[in-house]
Amino acid sequence: MIAETVCSAVAAAGLGIAAVTAYRKRFLAAVRIAAYSLVPIGLVMTGVVEWLADTAFSPTAWAGFGVLGLSWVLFATTRVVERRRGGTRKERRAAARAADRPGAVAPGASAPSLGQGARPAARPAAASRGDDDFSDIEAILKKHGI
Repeated sequence: MIAETVCSAVAAAGLGIAAVTAYRKRFLAAVRIAAYSLVPIGLVMTGVVEWLADTAFSPTAWAGFGVLGLSWVLFATTRVVERRRGGTRKERRAAARAADRPGAVAPGASAPSLGQGARPAARPAAASRGDDDFSDIEAILKKHGI
């Protein structure tokens, strides 16, 4: 009963504001305000306001919202754990079978990795001549021709 009265008052105030806006020759804005102010009356007439009021004061409805929230938390937790483990159970089994085969390549790799002997030297020769703090910077500058 109170919700319907409040909705009626809001609609009446909105229609009053729309009338003042139309008086100021802003007809497009006035029609838009009138449309918005008629929404609460429409909700009261369709019964949505009564349903919302019954839901808001129902302990069963709030328990249902709690159960929905709990299910969402459980779902989100399982998704986080699944992402940390590296995919679904089927994907993990396929990766384990692929790892057992000799010469297997990692699932995300495009080509087999090179052996240790084919790599270039990790540090340039300038870096190995002492404990100079600027040796890395000098190597970078030399690399870029500066």
